[in-house]
Amino acid sequence: MRFATYTAATETFYGVVTDAGAIALSPEFPEWPTLREVIENKGLHTLAQAAQGRDVTHPLDQITYQIPVPRPEKIICVGVNFPNRNAEYKDGQDAPPNMSLFPRFARSFTGADRPLIRPPESPQLDYEGEIAIVIGKGGRRISEADAYDHIAAITLCNEGTIRDWVRHAKFNVTQGKNWDSSGAIGPWLVPFTAPAQLDDVRITTKVNGELRQDDRTSRMLFPIRRQIAYISTFTTLVPGDIIVTGTPTGAGARFDPPKFLKPGDVIEVEGEGIGILRNTVEDEA
Repeated sequence: MRFATYTAATETFYGVVTDAGAIALSPEFPEWPTLREVIENKGLHTLAQAAQGRDVTHPLDQITYQIPVPRPEKIICVGVNFPNRNAEYKDGQDAPPNMSLFPRFARSFTGADRPLIRPPESPQLDYEGEIAIVIGKGGRRISEADAYDHIAAITLCNEGTIRDWVRHAKFNVTQGKNWDSSGAIGPWLVPFTAPAQLDDVRITTKVNGELRQDDRTSRMLFPIRRQIAYISTFTTLVPGDIIVTGTPTGAGARFDPPKFLKPGDVIEVEGEGIGILRNTVEDEA
């Protein structure tokens, strides 16, 4: 099952996306206004059952994807999480003992099949294809052994970045990571039911059909189990929180000369068993 949040005409729905179209389920569950409340109440299985035998309510060409979980309390991103990404820094240092983390705000993401917005302040809009997990069961100081029990679903992320703005300060990258609609999450949530969905999954990014990023989650410096354990040590994870798990080498900034995104480009982030997150690029009006 693929669960999405989308707008049709002027109304926002959540429901199931099939090859034939979208099946709106939110009108049947007024007690759960968004997929965030569905996840809080462990309701994805209930939605899946409710979708059985239902007709499509909205053709795919009539929907506009939103980020699947609206207004998550936290979006936490893991940086430099693949061996080749660490080597990109050319500082002669081995992988650090602890992961690099930074926050993103929900407003900095848009949905699938919508444009990433390049601001007038910088031409250095870059892509970062990643797998993201959605927390289903909250907790503090979660053990690595129990970490997967706290995941409700998986999705994809293009963690778009304004490169020169991540270097505006000495110790943080927040301002380069949070431009409105500079990244994307989606197109949908895939329920997490088995470790194989995360342990060794291929993640790729293409720009205008050219393969730019290609790696597997099994090569992460900090596996997803460890991410959940480490992050939950200092902050309580709650249902609907999103962890963006790290991008492979091959972002545009690492080419010589750099290959930053420009209007008209098409970026496709693909994760095995998840789908494809596709976006274009536009300049801010």
